[in-house]
Amino acid sequence: MMTPSWDHFRSFLAVLGDGSLSKAARGLRLTQPTIGRHIDELEQSLGVVLFTRSRTGLTPTEAALELEPHAATMAAAADALVRAASGEAREDRGTVRLTASEVVGTEILPAILRPFLERHPHIAIELVVSNRNEDLMRREADIAVRMARPTQGALLARRIGAVDIGLHAHRRYLAQRGTPKTLAELSGHALIGYDRDSPAIRALQKLGLPLTRDMFSLRTDSDTTQLAAIRAGLGIGGCQSRLAALDPDLVHLVPEEFAYPLECWVAMHEDLGTVRRMRLVFDHLVAGLSNYVAGRPLAG
Repeated sequence: MMTPSWDHFRSFLAVLGDGSLSKAARGLRLTQPTIGRHIDELEQSLGVVLFTRSRTGLTPTEAALELEPHAATMAAAADALVRAASGEAREDRGTVRLTASEVVGTEILPAILRPFLERHPHIAIELVVSNRNEDLMRREADIAVRMARPTQGALLARRIGAVDIGLHAHRRYLAQRGTPKTLAELSGHALIGYDRDSPAIRALQKLGLPLTRDMFSLRTDSDTTQLAAIRAGLGIGGCQSRLAALDPDLVHLVPEEFAYPLECWVAMHEDLGTVRRMRLVFDHLVAGLSNYVAGRPLAG
C-alpha cells in the first residue's frame, strides 16, 4: 500500500474546506487534475471513500469527517515547522503565530503591535482572530491572548488582570429611547445579544440574569458585530467597559447592577520561552495589555 504524503492530506483539507476541486486548486495554486489525483490516491491508499461527487460539488463522507481532526493536526505541525525554521532561536527575526478573540484581535492588538513591528521589522506576526481557543499544545498557535485562565499544562501563562463586561448604548439611541436607570427598566428597550447559546451566556445566567434569546431585537454570535451594532445606535448591548470608555459617544449603563469580570491572560508553550522572537512578542503583549486593563495608554 502506498503511504500518503503530506501533499495528499493538504489537498484533502483544502477540498474539505472549499467543497470543490477547482476552489481547492486555486487556494493551493495547483491544477484541478493534480488535486483530483491527490484525492484519488489518498482514497486508494486508505481504502476508503472520502467524498461523494455531485453536480453541486463534493460532500465529505463519514470517513472524511473522522479523518479531518488528524489531518488538521498534521497541518498545524507543518505550519509550526515552517515558523520554527523562519528564524534562529536567538535572533529577533522569523514568524510568530498569535491568536486572540474577535474583539481583542480587532480592537486592541493592532495598536499594541504597531510599535513592536516598527522596532522589530524582521519579525512577522500571523494574527488568528477567532473566539475558538487555538491549541497551543498542538502548536496551532505560538502565543495566545485568552479571556479565561488557560487550563492546559506545560504552558507559560501570565495573568494580566480583569476587564468588566458592561451594558452600553450610543448617546443617539438613548436620546430617542430614554436612559434606563435599573436593569428592570431595560424591559421594552432594543437589546443586542446572542443568536445561539454560549459558555459566556450560561455564565451570565448563573449570576441570576434571566437571559433568553427572544429578549434580543438584534441577534449575532459575533462579538465584533455586537460592538458595531452598539456603536451604530441599534440598541443596548454588552461589551468591554474599558473599550467602550475609548468612545465618548458610548454610555455605560447601570454599572452598579451589572458588571461581569473577564480575565485576560497571555500564554505560550513553555518550550518557546527561550526563543527570542517569541519572548519579545510575549513580553510586549503582557506590557501592552497590562496598560489596557489598567486604563493607561497602550505600550509604545
